[in-house]
Amino acid sequence: MHIGFLLPEYPHKKITTACAGIGTSSKNIILGILKENHQVSVFIYGQDCTEIIKEGNLTIHKIKKNQFKYFGFYLYRKQLNTYINKIISEDKIDLLEAVDWTGITAFMKFKIPHVLRLHGTDAFFCNLDKRPQSKKNYFFEKVAYKNATAVIGVSDFVLQLSNKIFKVEKIGTVIPNGLFFETIPTHTDVIVKENTILYFGSIIRKKGILELAAIFNKVILERPDTKLSFLGIDVPDVQTKTSTLGLFKDLLSAEALTNFEYLGVVPYNELTKVIAKTQICVFPSLAESFGMVTIEAMYLKKAIVNTNYSWAKEIIKNEETGLLEDPKNHDGFASKIIQLLDDKSLCKKIGERAHKEVVENFSIKIITTKNITFYKKNIANEV
Repeated sequence: MHIGFLLPEYPHKKITTACAGIGTSSKNIILGILKENHQVSVFIYGQDCTEIIKEGNLTIHKIKKNQFKYFGFYLYRKQLNTYINKIISEDKIDLLEAVDWTGITAFMKFKIPHVLRLHGTDAFFCNLDKRPQSKKNYFFEKVAYKNATAVIGVSDFVLQLSNKIFKVEKIGTVIPNGLFFETIPTHTDVIVKENTILYFGSIIRKKGILELAAIFNKVILERPDTKLSFLGIDVPDVQTKTSTLGLFKDLLSAEALTNFEYLGVVPYNELTKVIAKTQICVFPSLAESFGMVTIEAMYLKKAIVNTNYSWAKEIIKNEETGLLEDPKNHDGFASKIIQLLDDKSLCKKIGERAHKEVVENFSIKIITTKNITFYKKNIANEV
């Protein structure tokens, strides 16, 4: 079987464009497929040059973004479509997978099945943020969504809400993101620092960062020795166009600011070491489709306080594999953090259960089997 992927990003030394959650989770999927001895072709659009990189059963196509005086949004898609169809024919690709973000496959036609993996469209996040979306973006995403052979939701929440937003009932299935456990350093020899809290991931409003400022202010009032650290990229705020990290720090009390540290962006091995050293991880996200950081922290046996919104409930069993609370309930979220700070035994129990949950349900081996089964059904036109 030969599967193609159309992506805006992919982590590779020859690809210099920034890579975030879509690229990382897509790479896990692709490595899982390659491990089962299938072929994969990855098409990365928006690149500075066109280049083909071959690595065994993996072929990476960097596709240059040409500049057009008018109708670039349409003409570049047609350029991509022509290039991909040529490779589909030459290399006998059986199925193409694309991401839902920006509706890149709008106006494209393929002779093979093409599926969308739903990580969350701009329309999806605008809906959760309760902010307007440009009509053009909505149109592109709806056309791409409607024309897809089928869809894969990384959570049932994103699948159901996408159908509702676009007013289209797509045939789909839920296949969550997975982890390659063998690539995750566990750092079992590190000593956990008491009274430490960590948030890692994009520092952006929709992840509940500004809510976390109010929450940490309340934690500090009750437990003044508590330290909070951030790891991740500081994303310009969508409303103020300024640093989200700066907005967060402005909301901290003097005492909380003293006990806060921004650690920046670090290599993955260093990231996992920081996680292992921390007593509690917090993820107060307001808008999410899945949450890779959550399962990473769970695998590393961390006690977690997470949002109680729908996507989190598909990952965490409240009071068993983590604690769930509405991030806008600052008192409630802070009390859950304090509960864990005061009970190391509970942290250990939750961490052990969380690890077991991830191993049993989010192994890339399990996820790969689900993906391959879904691909085969679509190739055979059985869905």
